[in-house]
Amino acid sequence: MFTTKANKIFQEVIIKYHIINTVDQPFTNIYDKESELIEHLLYRKCWIDTVQWHYEDIIRDPQIDPVAALTLKRQIDASNQDRTDMVEYIDSYFLDKYKDVTPKPDATINTESPAWGIDRLSILALKVYHMEEEATRKDASDAHKAACQKKLDILLEQRVDLSTAIDTLLSDIEKGDKYMKVYKQMKMYNDDELNPVLRGQK
Repeated sequence: MFTTKANKIFQEVIIKYHIINTVDQPFTNIYDKESELIEHLLYRKCWIDTVQWHYEDIIRDPQIDPVAALTLKRQIDASNQDRTDMVEYIDSYFLDKYKDVTPKPDATINTESPAWGIDRLSILALKVYHMEEEATRKDASDAHKAACQKKLDILLEQRVDLSTAIDTLLSDIEKGDKYMKVYKQMKMYNDDELNPVLRGQK
């Protein structure tokens, strides 16, 4: 199943990140772009998500310096764009993989593309990792750990369900029961012509 591979890679990324556990650490993709393209894309995608997860932690510090917060906000904006780009790269991989499949006359389209489901699966891997940390944190109260364990159980169930849904979608596309279309993300706030604030500064 595709998601077995994806979940394994996401776990590799998250564990690798937490060895040094800083947003400033260098990134190296362990998968070759030419021979292991989808693995390469999944690894990069989850790394972006993992760094951004920790950006979001940092910026919520009530004592953060305003200048540092603005710099971090710019980093989060750039990370969001990278995340969106990676989703589109992953969808392009699937478009190419299934380009010779002819959809059946009664084929239907899904509410989201495969890569946006994978995007949620990557974020879910981070939720599982950090909730498990909280459920086993030695300096936490028993009540805290018990509450987090309940949440962790739900997250693990959600991961099974989401993985099943993604694998089913890919299987349906491969069989022609569903077809995929990709709409490029038409974000306006980064565009000098579409964002009125940026346009006014030209």
